[in-house]
This record gives sequence, C-alpha cells and structure tokens, in this order.
Amino acid sequence: MVAVARAFAPVMLDDSVDPRLRAARAVVLRALERGDSIYGLTTGLGAAVDTRLANDAIPAFQARAIRARAVGVGEPLKTEAVRALLFARLVSICHSASGLSPALAQTIAAMLNAGVHPVIRGIGSLGEADLSPLAQAFLPLIGAGEAEFGGDILPGGEAMAAAGIALPELGPKDGLALLNANSQGVGLAALAADALSKALQASVVAGALALEAFRANLSPLDRDLATMRGMPAHGTGVDWLRRLLAGSDLFETGTARRVQDPLSFRCLAPVAGHASRAVAAARAAVEAELASICDSPAVLVERDAMLSSVNFDTTELALAFEAAGLALSYMAAISAARIVKLMSPAMSDLPRFLTRHGGSHSGFATSQKTVAALEAEIRHLALPLGAMTLPVADGVEDYAPMTPAVIEKTHAIARRLTRLAAIELVVAAEAVDLRGAIRLGRGTAAAHALVRSHVARLDDDRPMGREYEALALALEAGELILAEMAPGEGSAP
Repeated sequence: MVAVARAFAPVMLDDSVDPRLRAARAVVLRALERGDSIYGLTTGLGAAVDTRLANDAIPAFQARAIRARAVGVGEPLKTEAVRALLFARLVSICHSASGLSPALAQTIAAMLNAGVHPVIRGIGSLGEADLSPLAQAFLPLIGAGEAEFGGDILPGGEAMAAAGIALPELGPKDGLALLNANSQGVGLAALAADALSKALQASVVAGALALEAFRANLSPLDRDLATMRGMPAHGTGVDWLRRLLAGSDLFETGTARRVQDPLSFRCLAPVAGHASRAVAAARAAVEAELASICDSPAVLVERDAMLSSVNFDTTELALAFEAAGLALSYMAAISAARIVKLMSPAMSDLPRFLTRHGGSHSGFATSQKTVAALEAEIRHLALPLGAMTLPVADGVEDYAPMTPAVIEKTHAIARRLTRLAAIELVVAAEAVDLRGAIRLGRGTAAAHALVRSHVARLDDDRPMGREYEALALALEAGELILAEMAPGEGSAP
C-alpha cells in the first residue's frame, strides 16, 4: 500500500484474477435473469431499498448512483491518499466477491499506473462503506468529476482521455460494486499505520537517548523485575530499551546519578511496550481488512448466490486506531516531561536550558513552548470521536463507526509525535554532548549520530524550528530504522 501510494509502484493483476472476476460476474447476470430481488442490482439504494428497478432502468441507474453520492466537501485528499484509496478498492475487488464487470479492475489499475488521480474531498463518509469518496474517485469513469493528471486538474473525462484510458461501460450492479466498500478508511489506515510505527520508534529512541543524557538509573530495565511484573508488553518495552542501550556505561554500577528518577524516565519501558502493542493491533486490523472481502451484496460463486452483508463495517479498525492514538498520547506526555527536565539544572545537573552561555542566551528555553503545544494537541486528538449519533437515510443507516475521521486524527497524532520526538532527540543529543566523556549504547549512539548529521550543536541562539522540522521529515522518511532500534519480534509494528 505504501509503495503504491507514495512511491508510485506499478500495479499488475495476477493471471488468476480475471477468471475469478468472470465467475462472480456470471452469478450476477444469472440473478438478474431470474429476477431475484437483490440490493443494488434490482432495487434502489439506502432508504430506496423498497423500490424495484425496472430492467430498462438498470443501466442508467449505475452512473446515477455514482453521481448522487459524490457529496464530499472540504480540502481534497493528498495524492498519496487518493492512490491508497484506489489501490485499497482494487485489492478488495480482486477478492472477486463484488461481481462487477472484470474490465473495471483493469481500468482502476490503469489509473494508478498512469497517474490519474481523481479530486476527492475527504469529508462525507461515516465509515459504513465510504460511498462519498469512492463516488468522487470513480466520477472520471463516467466522464464526470475532476482528476489530476500530469500536474494539471482536468475534467474527469479529459484526464482519462489524456492518459489513454477508455471510459468503461457500466453494467448491472457496477455502480454499487464500485462504491460499497471501506476503501477510504482502509487506504488511509495503511498510510497511518506506517506513520504510527515510525512515530513510535522515533519516540522510544528519543526516550532512550534522554535516559543517557539524564544519566538515568537503569534498574527499571532489569529483566527479572520485568518477569515479576508478568505483563508481556512491559517486557517488550524493557527488551527494546535494553537493545538500544546495549554497551552504555549506564549499565555499570555507580554510573547513574540518582537512586530513583522521575516517572517520565522510569516508566518509559512499560509505556513504550503497551504503545507498541496498540500500534501492532492497528496494523493487524489494516492487514485483516486488506485480506478480507468487504462487498455487499457479496457474491458466493460456489453457492451461485448473492447475499447482503455487513462486511464493510470497520468498527474494529476504528477502535484499534483510537487505542493506538491514545497510547501515543501517553508517549507524548512522558516525552514532554523529559524534555523539560533535561533543561532544568535542579533535575539534570546541566546548564539551564542547555546553553553554555548563561542567561544572556535562550538556549532551548523557547522550544518548551512548542513541546507544550504539541503535547496539548496530541492529548486533544486522542479523545475518542465515538460512533455516529445522527441517523441518516430515513433512519435505515442509524450506526456508523466514523472510521475515516478516526484514522485522520490518529495520523495527525503520529505526525505531531514525530515532531515531538525530533525535539527530544535534539535536546537529548545536546545534553549528551554537555556530559562529555560518557559511553553511549549502540542504538543511542546511532541516534546521536543521526541527529548530528542534521542538526549542529547549539552554540549561539538560532532559529531551531526549521531544523526540528527537517529532522522530523527524516524520521518520517525512515532514516531511524535500524535493527537495534526495532521492538522485539512479534511484539510491535
């Protein structure tokens, strides 16, 4: 998903896909010949499920279904989000339960490969099938809407023509088959899961470097103590930090400055371990969605049947991401506390605000404001959104998990935590340098080297915001991904 969305990796359908799609399509056509009453094939949609479609009205109904549901508002989705949505729908289609015309799968693949990116305004889905964003995504297939191609925003039909992609002919059920899926939520969740993993890793590594800078007591990382605790996630955090700190002189007796440190340092292992478990659960939910069938009605080829389902429900995905966002907010809280304490002479035995020049220089003092702002925003975003409370579609659709909005705010948490981690890395690196002759662990030494490859030591006061942002972008690009910096196998993303 990430490769297709961000790196424009080419997409090709396996040879097994077309026969499966044709077999499912045959079930749809036979049901139509029999005159079966099937949602979206011979009936209207939503509250109009009680309306029987005349056979001669079915072809025009397909395009009308797409036009009527293109009701999104707000800022257009970024290109990577559009590509993730298209690819998520294609992956689901290839499971061959939608019953759509096989040529449509090739059309979607062609759009991805040619770089035809429909303009999709992101507000409009409640998470029980992403009808509005998918309708906007497929307006170009009927020569409508808008799409970006070659850097220009064009009318949908013109963009398809410029890319050399013929407009497909929509047959029975094709309109619903394109729309009735959770592709916005799943596509955005795949990108968010990647961001969550990198943000968590950056935050844990920053915390480990802060332990070095604070000259913390590492007794809470004793494996026997972790075993006594009996919480697997706690043990994961301990093992993760021990790998990062392996080789540090802090493991030698008498090296720590205190018998017991503030909780933001002492509790890093359990907080990181439990966050690791939450982020892993979010990723597992995305992978389960990508591997499953979300269509309704779903085609069961072996039974020659089509059944209405709720396989498009994304409650598990929404709850998993809510939990991951909340877990990262705990990481943000202890990160912010550590940053402030590293700058306090009473706590760290280091110069105030980590400047060697006394009160004539600000050092990192004003960075505390950015830290406080990031932590406050993360804490606010971590508040649960909850399920939909306003019934729609004449009361037929009276529940929805609000998944796209949940994913969006959780991704926003990851972006902010990454910037908070960048600040902690810079502050901890400065504190380490002020300590002088200390021996860092293998992982923390690598983190220190990464910081110094992007950010020089702070001597005279200078604008640090752009340097924090540059380091955050490097973290998002994966520059911090090293073997010793990853959590234990099977315990984290």
